[in-house]
Amino acid sequence: MRLALLQMTSGISAADNARVIADAMNEAADGGAQVLLTPEMTLLLDRDRERADVRAENDYPEIANLREKARALGIWLHLGLPVAEGGKRRNRTLVIAPDGTIAARYDKIHLFDVDLSTGESWRESRVYEGGEGPVLAQTANVPTGLSICYDIRFPALYRALAEGGAQLLTIPAAFTVPTGRAHWHVLARARAIETGCFVAAPAQVARHEDGRETFGHSLVVDPWGHVLLDMEERCGVGFADIDLAAVERARTQVPALANARPIGEVRATAQTN
Repeated sequence: MRLALLQMTSGISAADNARVIADAMNEAADGGAQVLLTPEMTLLLDRDRERADVRAENDYPEIANLREKARALGIWLHLGLPVAEGGKRRNRTLVIAPDGTIAARYDKIHLFDVDLSTGESWRESRVYEGGEGPVLAQTANVPTGLSICYDIRFPALYRALAEGGAQLLTIPAAFTVPTGRAHWHVLARARAIETGCFVAAPAQVARHEDGRETFGHSLVVDPWGHVLLDMEERCGVGFADIDLAAVERARTQVPALANARPIGEVRATAQTN
């Protein structure tokens, strides 16, 4: 199976971003990929709450256009975007099938509420509402566990997806530069190794129109932890060929999923002299 990953610097205009995505879909299809994976918030990236033109899913004309393009090209598209539902927003991935239908939706569960040593402060929960639970989708007949960015730090999610049948884990992201330098590669490789899955992690990169800076380094990692693709800091489309037989090989050599046992409660012991 051939994967295509888009690494880009999304801006505050959904229409402008959609044109980049459409061009990437053409490149992915021409390159023989069955699926194009895009980063977190590909369609719209704007941290200005008042300015950001976040809409209900059905109110983005760009989504309808990209669905039609997926149908015309016969390609899968994983699309990241913010949506307005109820009183809050959701950070969502849409899985668009080659017939143009929406095959799955996943809303980011873990919200990025952190204070970094650089002085950056993020409170995603002030604007966004977390999703309700894990989603296992089918992408080109591959069981695919969906997640987004900060989810990568919560391994229980990925174990649940792997135990549910996932062979490919997707982690679209807009990682900050300091956390990316420190943790991005090791976390992506760890999620692959501990689950025996492929990991595909398309990422935002460089300085964005809203003022933030993102780390890039879109990755594809195999179930043994080998990095098959690292796009470093360049924008564009990257390709990786994955052999799903590697999932069974990894899980046979180190059957961590099969060997897992219930942990139970932690028992505190009294100190003795």
